[in-house]
Amino acid sequence: MTILTDAGALRPSHDWTIRWADIGPFLALAALLVIGFGINPDFLSGTNLANVITRSAFIAIIAVGATFVISSGGLDLSVGSMAAFITGITILFMNSMAPTWGPWAIPLGMAVAVGTGLVCGLINGLVVTVGKIEPFIATLGTMGIFRALITYMADGGTIPIDRSLREAYRPVYFGTIGGISYPILISIAVAAIASLALYKMKYGRKCAAVGANEDVARYSGISVISTRTIAYAIQGVCVAIAAICYVPRLGAATPTTGVLWELQVITAVVIGGTALRGGKGHIWGTVAGAVILELIANLMVLSDFVSEYLVAGVQGVIIIIAMLIQRFSK
Repeated sequence: MTILTDAGALRPSHDWTIRWADIGPFLALAALLVIGFGINPDFLSGTNLANVITRSAFIAIIAVGATFVISSGGLDLSVGSMAAFITGITILFMNSMAPTWGPWAIPLGMAVAVGTGLVCGLINGLVVTVGKIEPFIATLGTMGIFRALITYMADGGTIPIDRSLREAYRPVYFGTIGGISYPILISIAVAAIASLALYKMKYGRKCAAVGANEDVARYSGISVISTRTIAYAIQGVCVAIAAICYVPRLGAATPTTGVLWELQVITAVVIGGTALRGGKGHIWGTVAGAVILELIANLMVLSDFVSEYLVAGVQGVIIIIAMLIQRFSK
């Protein structure tokens, strides 16, 4: 049995071709684990790996949303500032509700966080699609807006969570089920749902079609505006979920919360095999990319080869190399 490809050629329905975009991130992850163990045996200790993967969960969750945006042909530079803004809104709301609702202020705050993330994502999406502004410029603008808003709300300082809520909220980051932390479980759940949406549902096919060729998708009856707007809305919800997990880690929101997260998110997506030009996304590759970034940062701390203060610089080099590989492999 054969099927027709996009190029019009026939190929077997069961294509067993191994693609680098599919397995590359996992091979790189395995190689990094081996190299890390060779440098420092403590690198593969259960405690260290658990801490690393837990810290990577925030970027992984946001990067899953970014996979939808990028595969649809968009880009979002505001995710770090958005995370800080959502964190501030969530803490302020929970603090205001704590005297009346007690611990019940926490689930209410989570709902507010998701709602805020959805609205922020929709704003980004509508500015890009309806406003017809380039994603780079549009989200660069909202990045500044969100960062200014959290700075204003914190009055240049911090927004701490109410003391009465700290112990009740603490398990969201530090709690475990079967020895696996909640952020890891949440990131796996988000990735599983995203995989179902991107690979098995009509929206996933529409998202890939719009990213591959916007004009062809439009002529095929696909609404480019709604498809891309939904992608940005998904991104906003993913940022909100990450913010919910992040709150108990530091117990406060500051103007510097989420700084450079956009770099880590885009790097994780690119490492994961998703092309910045759009057309196809790799959810689990993105998750592997987020873990790789955190493992590299951890390895820099455990070894003395490169200063830990150069982590952002190393991440910048990684994304440039990944883009060069994509370009030359094409």
